[in-house]
Amino acid sequence: MGISKTASYTKNTVTLADITKALGHPARIAILQYLLKKPGCMCGDIVNELPLSQATVSQHLKALKAIGLIQGDIEGASVCYCIHVPTWNEYKKILEQFFQQTPNENGSCAC
Repeated sequence: MGISKTASYTKNTVTLADITKALGHPARIAILQYLLKKPGCMCGDIVNELPLSQATVSQHLKALKAIGLIQGDIEGASVCYCIHVPTWNEYKKILEQFFQQTPNENGSCAC
């Protein structure tokens, strides 16, 4: 979304949209699930777990890193990836607040 359009929304709304966009691909969910089980792994480890090429996994890692959900530390010629816990907790809180809202109680549209 362009900067001129995002100015019309609250920071929280834009962040929520960014989170859901980053989580909007099954490969990214699988990467996060893997990193939650095996913190501190190399990109090659992730490639071995997913039915995707190295280049595709790298693109998904880049998207997750761009919103701060993961971080990568260079170890020699490789990058070791892990969940960035402060951002994870912040985004978890934002998602929880969103889903704690109560919709129309009778479950039907008011129109």
